[in-house]
Amino acid sequence: MHDGAGLSDATSPNGAISNIIFEEVDYDVLTIGNHELYVSTVAYETFSQFAKKYGDRYVTSNVQILNNATKNFEYIGKQYRYFTTEHGLRIMAFGVLYDFTGNTNLTKVTKAADLVKQSWFLNAVNTTQPVDLFLVIGHNPARSTAGGSTFGLIQSTIRKMRPNTPIQLFGGHNHIRDFQIYDSSSTALGSGRYCETLGFLSMSGINSSTFKGNMKPRGVPNPTRKAVKNATASASASLPAATNTTSSSLVYSRRYLDWNRLTFAYHAVGSQDSTFDYGSGLRVTGEITAARKQLNLTTLYGCAPQTYCQTCRPFGSNGSIYGLIPTALAATVVNKSRADIPRLIIINTGSIRFDLVQGPFTVDDSYIVSPFDDRFQFLPNVPYAQASQVLATLNAAPSSKKKRDLSPSDLGMSDTFNGDDGCIDPTSYGASNTENSKQGLRSRSITRRQAPSSLRLTPGYTTTDDFGTDGDDTPHSAIARYSLPENVQANASFPTNGTQPKTVDLVFLDYIAPDVIPVLNGLGGKYSRADLTYYVPPDFSTQDYLPAYAKMFWSQGPTCPVGQGVQ
Repeated sequence: MHDGAGLSDATSPNGAISNIIFEEVDYDVLTIGNHELYVSTVAYETFSQFAKKYGDRYVTSNVQILNNATKNFEYIGKQYRYFTTEHGLRIMAFGVLYDFTGNTNLTKVTKAADLVKQSWFLNAVNTTQPVDLFLVIGHNPARSTAGGSTFGLIQSTIRKMRPNTPIQLFGGHNHIRDFQIYDSSSTALGSGRYCETLGFLSMSGINSSTFKGNMKPRGVPNPTRKAVKNATASASASLPAATNTTSSSLVYSRRYLDWNRLTFAYHAVGSQDSTFDYGSGLRVTGEITAARKQLNLTTLYGCAPQTYCQTCRPFGSNGSIYGLIPTALAATVVNKSRADIPRLIIINTGSIRFDLVQGPFTVDDSYIVSPFDDRFQFLPNVPYAQASQVLATLNAAPSSKKKRDLSPSDLGMSDTFNGDDGCIDPTSYGASNTENSKQGLRSRSITRRQAPSSLRLTPGYTTTDDFGTDGDDTPHSAIARYSLPENVQANASFPTNGTQPKTVDLVFLDYIAPDVIPVLNGLGGKYSRADLTYYVPPDFSTQDYLPAYAKMFWSQGPTCPVGQGVQ
């Protein structure tokens, strides 16, 4: 929705065009994330426009905003939604953001520990209206043991009051595919990141006096698995003590689909690719194309000579984007009046959101790779003996509470855990010839696909969760994932003879200034936020240094070879 693509981020406020397009999707329930809350204008647009469009379907159980008209804090969406599905299931839904603290001060995020004590929440759980299922959605890690997750507390609170009612949770925020079994009638599903994954969950066996559908519909695979942890589940997929040990009639299935056209066409039984499109879909595609043209998102900055990934290569090595970043910062973050003074430039690695792929590096790509509008501040003439220790001290400290997202490292996962996917062609499984691709499109199925042994698997998600290793819809080979420090540094204008300067300009992002100043003072400095000024004009931000570097050093075409494996 925000912070990660030109379609949303090239407007002011973010989402002015993309939200209108997104509103074409008819959701039953949706909720807010942390990226709607960093900037007041975005938060107010969400409150006054987006939430109003969805009405009681936009549920924000613990997020409020100051209403400028009433001068009171009000919920951005509804606190909960009680509704009945087309087939008669009666659902009580909540939308719970994790305990986020980086929000604008015009908004409030109620901590889960406080939420579960509030009378309205307790009354909603204990409603006298019949409830067949409690639904909890949230920008919140699905796994209760993941760093930052509050789903465990929400689930256990509901379970204590409603011991026999099914509870289904849908989470996110930590950018991984995951499925956790909470108890025999409660599970949680997390569906990756950035619309790379469509999470699918089915369940059957709900006891309801008003259900008028078919619990075992014909022609489709029906869920068959009890909520019992599979023996092949990884050690990271730890299962807490069950909060409901009673026998349950519920059975489940879950699947993670690679989010692309070929995946969806493959599962559209009886369709052919030429007839897959709906008129409404083609209309929305036209709106997206027109918006991209209006925002000049295909304008070329330069041709990336190779692919630079976030985590598939060791930090700072060839092919790692964090090997490119220091070079780009040193070349472009320059105060002309102080250009000859040695400088250290520190940015947080979380400011980079995606891989930079070989080929055309466009306006849209720049937002995808580095979407945040963080500014470069500095402290002049800092003793090098102090400044040189700031990076290591920052990286050795506990993770910042301001962190924009959780990562697999927050879950205690190994460096080789695969949390990334490149939206690879899901049908040809690495086959390069056109005929194989066409043949794949003719094979329609709603069951999980198996890759022919004769074809090479493409790199992608290889997920292990509480049900085991069979959740990924498209088989992939694993991608190595290397750990990252929280910050990366560039050095510029240092003495060419290899000696160390006595003092340097210490340059860093305004986003991490609250962390840098205390660290520097702990190393012997005596600084405050009042000492900070902009090193370069404030209209030059983290959205600008990579485009500036590309225009300075990369080919401008006319040909722009695309890297192998990029579809």
